[in-house]
Amino acid sequence: MQQKSPLLRIWELGETEHRGLIRAIISALIGVLCGIFPYIAAAQVIIGLVYGQRETSYYLMWCSIGLTGYLVRTLLYNLALSMSHKAAFSILKDIRSRVLKKLPKLPLGTVMDTSSGKIKQIIVDQVESMETTLAHLLPEMTSNIAAPVCVLIYLFVLDWRMALLSLVSIPVGMIFMMAIMKGYGKDYEGAVRTTQAMNETIVEYIGGIEVIKAFNQGKNSYVKFSDRVRANAAYYYNWMMRCQFHMSLGYAIAPTTLITVLPVGWLMYSKGSLSIEVFLTCVILSFSIVGPLIAAMSFVDNLAKIGTTVGSVEEILNAEEQQHSAVPVHLGKPDIVLENVSFGYHADQEILHDISLAIPAGTMTALVGPSGGGKSTIAKLIAGFWDVSGGRITLGGVDEKQIPLEQLYDQVAFVTQDNYLFDDTVLENIRMGRLSASDTEVEAAAKAAGCDRFIRGLEKGYDTRVGGGGAHLSGGERQRIAIARAMLKDAPVVILDEATAYIDPENEAIVQKAVANLVQNKTVIVIAHRLSTITGANQIVVVKDGGIEAAGTHEDLLKTCLLYESMWQAHIGIKDGDAA
Repeated sequence: MQQKSPLLRIWELGETEHRGLIRAIISALIGVLCGIFPYIAAAQVIIGLVYGQRETSYYLMWCSIGLTGYLVRTLLYNLALSMSHKAAFSILKDIRSRVLKKLPKLPLGTVMDTSSGKIKQIIVDQVESMETTLAHLLPEMTSNIAAPVCVLIYLFVLDWRMALLSLVSIPVGMIFMMAIMKGYGKDYEGAVRTTQAMNETIVEYIGGIEVIKAFNQGKNSYVKFSDRVRANAAYYYNWMMRCQFHMSLGYAIAPTTLITVLPVGWLMYSKGSLSIEVFLTCVILSFSIVGPLIAAMSFVDNLAKIGTTVGSVEEILNAEEQQHSAVPVHLGKPDIVLENVSFGYHADQEILHDISLAIPAGTMTALVGPSGGGKSTIAKLIAGFWDVSGGRITLGGVDEKQIPLEQLYDQVAFVTQDNYLFDDTVLENIRMGRLSASDTEVEAAAKAAGCDRFIRGLEKGYDTRVGGGGAHLSGGERQRIAIARAMLKDAPVVILDEATAYIDPENEAIVQKAVANLVQNKTVIVIAHRLSTITGANQIVVVKDGGIEAAGTHEDLLKTCLLYESMWQAHIGIKDGDAA
């Protein structure tokens, strides 16, 4: 399939503001046509002087025509830019909204495979870089091309020889400029890659600053950071150095229209084949050809950039979404069944192999086993973070792919060992569980989660901001707020992935009571390494190497599953060692 031009792709992205952009183009075109009048007026004034015109009214008339043309051109140009900028910012908002709405619809693996630095650069930096193209390219480039065309048509009407003479220097200068543009697309792609690498390193450096300081690795980590910054600067420096010679020649040669117009025109005038009026008019008008063309050429740079930028945006917008029905369905009791489920984050790397498992409604099922066996993957598949590659998962008797994602997410409360808190107040972070909840309901959830007391002890209570990622709170405090958020959601299915991992012994009883409140009358799935916390589960499933090794109660597995027995003995040994 033939790839669309960058201009067409950006025009399609801006479909919501086509009218505003068209009005801007029309205003700019009329303004450019009016901008020719000062040149014509200047030629007529010079002709009047040559012929000894002494009437003041003659000069006033042509000066007025030139001034009016200039003022109208300025007015329409600014009006066009105003309209195009309003349209451009509206389009940028629409593009960012579309990207942000798209991200939650993508499989979690797709988002996780894309670095946060790259996503930030696309949504913030690259989309922002489209503003110049959207706001300026369409009205300005079209009008800057139209202006020389109109002048040339007028020159051909006056004298075709002078029209051709005024064009001689332009293609020579443009050849040097086009030499730069030949590989511009690849050069800009390289610039984007080196900038993304720098952004990723910056995000990694800032995100890991605590570890860097704790292990005194500031020097080594800073070297990596500074190397990426220097590499980014070196790329741009070398790129500009390669362009400098050709660009300088192009800008020096293209505007020299008088090299041919003046001597050859004077020769034709001397031989009587060209009138002085036409000669002077052509000389003056030749000045107005190259400036707009060079301005239009500058947008070739933007077009090359926009090809890469739009490609990055479309990479997200065109990414494959999870395929779910859009029509809400009626769900029965929240029982969960996995039938011959296979899954891999990538097509060539299967993690789960033909898993079948039944989780009755209102029961607790614990997933245990060696690290990397697939426990968290099973839980996230049930939660709808990915779609299975083979087999199916049913919730309430309905295939999850037949349940709209929004409805599916409403059915599951997911609490992990590293729950994210937004840089907002405690109140609003808990309210994320159910945005329609009142302050009273939020506080009731906090009390049930055992965190009301410590929240009220904060500087501003529930109105205290928690910092980015909850940085102002301890790990245990973040975890308790996450449990309160899950309680407020009141979903029929609760998934706990090492939910008490960060809890200190002093608060463990509080959190365990909060978890007990959270899971009352729910279908519960627990991922745990501390086996003593799940001995009372209705069903314990041992997961190893992407398959189910065994399933049953704690007592049954101690008798029938050697892996579970060895894990239990190791766990008891650790507990005894701790006690000693």
